[in-house]
Amino acid sequence: MSQTEQPSLLAGFKEFITRGNVIDLAVAVVVGAAFSSIVNSVVNGIINPLVGAFGTKDLAGYSSCLKGPCAVDSKGETVSGIHILWGSVLSATLTFLITAAVVYFLMVLPMARYLARRAAKQEAPQTAEPAAAKNEVNVETDEITLLRDIRDALVAPRSGGAG
Repeated sequence: MSQTEQPSLLAGFKEFITRGNVIDLAVAVVVGAAFSSIVNSVVNGIINPLVGAFGTKDLAGYSSCLKGPCAVDSKGETVSGIHILWGSVLSATLTFLITAAVVYFLMVLPMARYLARRAAKQEAPQTAEPAAAKNEVNVETDEITLLRDIRDALVAPRSGGAG
């Protein structure tokens, strides 16, 4: 029984792996991981120093004490008080916004424009075909009418002379 179940499991696994969606997702994850290192270097190399011109160089250094005097030991752990690390949240938010902007403007928007142009090109021949078909019907109708007139003109003298 296990031998008959193994091929079906392997076949199912093979089908799952070779689906286009799974492969596309794997490529997207790899590209996204590489892209995140670029965004992190932009944030750490450009954004943080610009923000650092007004305060500390590292955004993670911005924090507030919510309750009581905050004391931090040599390891960087809060010993007393409630320490709010809003600088790290700001840094993560900036990283997200930069990533979203780059993905939108460099990937989503150009792809949407490309797909719109492609759809317009596909619709143009389709709209031209019904017009061409309509013209063909009109030509056929005109030709049929003309042929009937010619036939009637040829048949009329015969019927008139015979009667």
